[in-house]
Amino acid sequence: MPGRDTPELVNVWLLRSRNQRLVYRNSAMPKIERVASITNDLGEGPLWDHQSQSLFWVDSKLGRILRLSPDGSTDQFDLSEMIGSLAIVDNHQAIVALQTGLHLYSFHDNSLRLICDPEANQSETRFNDGKTDRHGNFVVGTMGVTIRDRALGSLYRLNDRLEIEVLEDDVIVANGPCFSPDGSIFYFNDGRRRILAYDYTPEGPPTNKRVFFDGKAHNTGSDGATVDSEGNIWVALTGSSEVGCIAPDGHLVERISMPIKLPSSVMFGGPSLDRLYVTSIHNSGNRISNEKNAGSLFCITGLGAVGLPERRFNLAAE
Repeated sequence: MPGRDTPELVNVWLLRSRNQRLVYRNSAMPKIERVASITNDLGEGPLWDHQSQSLFWVDSKLGRILRLSPDGSTDQFDLSEMIGSLAIVDNHQAIVALQTGLHLYSFHDNSLRLICDPEANQSETRFNDGKTDRHGNFVVGTMGVTIRDRALGSLYRLNDRLEIEVLEDDVIVANGPCFSPDGSIFYFNDGRRRILAYDYTPEGPPTNKRVFFDGKAHNTGSDGATVDSEGNIWVALTGSSEVGCIAPDGHLVERISMPIKLPSSVMFGGPSLDRLYVTSIHNSGNRISNEKNAGSLFCITGLGAVGLPERRFNLAAE
């Protein structure tokens, strides 16, 4: 059974930006709030499930799924192995990306059913970040567990028949998969401090690969990302302790300073999809932050941006 934490009084920070020339979309001063009382070692993969009005995220290092319910309480589901991401199937099930492959997980009885492990013969890799496309397929990638200077990982797509195909190889760390509002552009961070863009369809490989955003040019790196209703990409800028907003033309238009060193991923949520949730890192194994609120879940409000509902995984009837 899951563990549960109840809401507590949280801290609020007024938003400040490194770039004073930035103009926010509305007159209200945005604010950053710490939500949930749980602190993660390696918070990642936030996912807003619009049907249940719940936020899911993972502690990759400790092998946990966490769920923030509408009443503010938090549930924990322990999987006993490293987890990279998940895709909700229905109110009772999810596809989970574990070190041992992709599994169908039951929230009801904490059981796992192996779907596939395309890298079963590669002990040095594990699954990491993933997200459903606009058609309900799960696009998810792998990374080296200890080796971070060589491209051991790949990018995969799992369809409704639970068939898996390789979309890309030569991946160092798979991070930040997300899709344009119409689903025709796929964005992806391959671990080289850049975001790539591809032309995308739900069948066949992505095409027209190009560099969309070069983090090195902005003295930062990119981690988890999401897309808003206007097609802007919001991303955790891990190299500079910020959340950034990148316009569809690739220009960095906002930089939001976070009250912790290592933000890791972002996701819009809330009833109106106007809250930007941000996960963070305390101890990933190779990066450590000992700040008071490191590893916390944050929420940024007042940005004037609105997200898009994320698709549940489209599992075909058996």
